Amino acid sequence: MRIISGNHKGKKIQAPKSLPVRPTTDRAKESVFNILENRYNLSEKRILDLFSGTGNLSYEFSSRNTYEITAVDINPKCINFIKKTNQNLNFKIKTILSDSFKFIEKTDENFDIIFMDPPYNYKRYHDLKDLIIERKILNKDGCLIIEHDKTTRFDEKNMEVRKYGSVFFTMFNI
Repeated sequence: MRIISGNHKGKKIQAPKSLPVRPTTDRAKESVFNILENRYNLSEKRILDLFSGTGNLSYEFSSRNTYEITAVDINPKCINFIKKTNQNLNFKIKTILSDSFKFIEKTDENFDIIFMDPPYNYKRYHDLKDLIIERKILNKDGCLIIEHDKTTRFDEKNMEVRKYGSVFFTMFNI
């Protein structure tokens, strides 16, 4: 994986093969970040990266001088890798070892952009999205982005779906 833009543009990051992850492709990541940068001044935004895996998206946000980034993952190896990379690149990513659903149930923080990239076989996409909205974790005019495959569908207002290869992003503007 590589960082597409910002202070660390072009920086390649090699995650251990032992991590149980599926990093967002560069093409899909670049497309989503083009949309976000056209809508928001990222230097003023608080980001939540749920199911952060390798930290791929958190690094991209950090390279683009995003105000604050929180990365949440249940796997200690993933969190340790993010911490190590965070330190090596002098980023300011806050890492939290937690189940994403439990984190949302308990957090008292609010975010401007929430990026959710669970395993494609995750069974609680809709439940977690509903909990985020119910708990008002997302600030006014915020955006919830869910990465998924073709088998997951949402049918609601204030959303748009983008497809990049076999990857889908559903964006909810709250």
